[in-house]
Amino acid sequence: MLQKLGRNDLCWCGSHKKYKVCHEAFDNKILAAKRQGHLVPNHEIIKTPKQLDGMRESSKVNIAVLDYVGEHIKAGMSTEEIDQMVYEKTTQMGGIPAPLNFDGYPKSVCVSINEVVCHGIPSKDTLLKEGDIVNVDVSTIYNGFFSDSSRMFLIGEVDEEKRKLVEVAKECMNLGLEQVKPWGFLGDVAQAINDHAKANGYSVVKEIGGHGIGIEFHEEPWVSYVIPKNTGMMMVPGMVFTIEPMINMGKADVYVDAKDEWTVFTKDGKPSAQWEIMVLVTENGYEIMTY
Repeated sequence: MLQKLGRNDLCWCGSHKKYKVCHEAFDNKILAAKRQGHLVPNHEIIKTPKQLDGMRESSKVNIAVLDYVGEHIKAGMSTEEIDQMVYEKTTQMGGIPAPLNFDGYPKSVCVSINEVVCHGIPSKDTLLKEGDIVNVDVSTIYNGFFSDSSRMFLIGEVDEEKRKLVEVAKECMNLGLEQVKPWGFLGDVAQAINDHAKANGYSVVKEIGGHGIGIEFHEEPWVSYVIPKNTGMMMVPGMVFTIEPMINMGKADVYVDAKDEWTVFTKDGKPSAQWEIMVLVTENGYEIMTY
């Protein structure tokens, strides 16, 4: 629900300005869209300037941790070693790894190799091999604010098929990003991603998507990458969400490992690739918060 305020009340955004000169016209535009049948965000989804400043600081830690992983990741390394790197670098910078103990997840990072789509649990028994493609998904809490991003890494000499998958997955993310515009729809992002994946003979995972983030790890909205243009929640300035499509070389079908109840695999055993950024909708377009 949008908070009901008198025109001379202080605005809900924390600006200390009167509502009528701050967010009244903004809220009226959202309400008009709602009356037209569109899904619109409430005030809890829209971040205040103070919250955004905190999220930017968290994002700096998040990016530094991924940079650090990128400098050290190599063949022969165990995924447990990556977990240790993430924990040590995050805490050294004053942060907390957001995945650690989140809903029972036992580690500080997700490391997903080849046919693992996401949520791969680090282990001392899982070693990176020449030719692997690896997604490292880092999420950070810093001074109470959350940030999130992931990157793909190519281990040694990677075959052309896997290399192309990784490149196209990044292109999908960037094409989705280009559709982030105020007063557009999350479906605009999804359509651009899905069209490019299919044009290259790939598929997009349906069950797992992006999410709002900032005050909590996972917030509204849930971000699908298979819905059509002009559908889904309206994007408005102040919204922050992740763009993180999972692009499969084969079919879109996935399953969750019954033993650990976390690791997601492609059903056909073919590789999957994913890049993730965190993006803020602005008055003129977008701001990339993590990359």
